[in-house]
Amino acid sequence: MSGSGEIPPQVQNLFAQLQQLKAQIEALGRQKMQVEALLRDTENALEELEKVDENSLIYKNVGELLIKASKETVKEDLAEKKETYDLRVKTLERQEERAQKRYQQLQEQLREALGAVTQPTGSA
Repeated sequence: MSGSGEIPPQVQNLFAQLQQLKAQIEALGRQKMQVEALLRDTENALEELEKVDENSLIYKNVGELLIKASKETVKEDLAEKKETYDLRVKTLERQEERAQKRYQQLQEQLREALGAVTQPTGSA
């Protein structure tokens, strides 16, 4: 039984791709969670802004500073951020979905390749 302990290069390559894709899926998941948290914060800020009287003093973060701003300006800024975060979440979801499908395809290819490796080549 020559080479019984060796893994063929094709199987090694599939396994490496699978590991790489798994890491990518995990990274996409983390990114999506971070953007979803930013989205929730922005939505909460917009809700709170709606409760504030038109004449109230409002400040917004600009780097390390708090700057006085009109309610309308802050509302526009937050709405723009919300839209950006919404788009980013959708993009990440699509990327994650495609990566999951590719992962399943690679798993199936690896199963087939391993099946071919473990089956005897002769019939006696």
